[in-house]
Amino acid sequence: MKRRAILMFAPLLIGANEPVLVPDVSQRKVEIIYSFTGAELLAFGAILYPGGRTPEKPAEIAVVLRGPTQSIVVREKQKMAGIWVNADSARFRSAPAFYAVASSRPIHEMVDERTASIFELGLDNLQLSPANIGTPGEQQRFESGLIDLRRRTGLFVQESTTVEITDGVLYRARIAIPARVPVGRYTAETFLIQNGRVIAGASRDVEIGKSGFERFVAAAAESSPFTYGIVAVMLSLTLGWAAGALFRRG
Repeated sequence: MKRRAILMFAPLLIGANEPVLVPDVSQRKVEIIYSFTGAELLAFGAILYPGGRTPEKPAEIAVVLRGPTQSIVVREKQKMAGIWVNADSARFRSAPAFYAVASSRPIHEMVDERTASIFELGLDNLQLSPANIGTPGEQQRFESGLIDLRRRTGLFVQESTTVEITDGVLYRARIAIPARVPVGRYTAETFLIQNGRVIAGASRDVEIGKSGFERFVAAAAESSPFTYGIVAVMLSLTLGWAAGALFRRG
């Protein structure tokens, strides 16, 4: 919410002599069906400079696709007597279920650490809001563990030099959406960066949801969880019995 407010009032803060972003996305709604193996979102747009004059050193672009925010518990496993068991744990109040950033140059070359932290540019600058972590060292360990886990599953992505800028005015960035992406409302945020500071920002909403039979199952599980559980158990037993009967017959 804080970040959206910054983007909303950015034009008022930076004045009329700064460039303006006109962004858009290729899909406002991504539908997940049974055969969904992932998708690609194209974020594109134009940079409108005052007077239509492109500066000698054009601005750079960073695009962030993120959402939905969720509370998550991260557990650390330890090996005891030859068995892996849960040991310490940490809870994060506002971890994004998906986060991807694409930029025209590496983030650390475009902005300083303070600016990157304010706008949450890059995996190292995510504000995860830890709830029950003791020392700063423990917090860093669990944050690194969460980021590494989601990075390996394709839910956290950071790509440098993947934003293409044409003639200093038109830009586009392709962001891969994995098959395991959670459903919900996402935000595609575009940041215009020049001389180490964010001079403009804009966002577009993207909805990722299930359709067809997958949507029916998800809706049933949410609206009638008890009935859904009973049906799921009965269906599993029936399929197990049918498989056993076919095996015996064969």
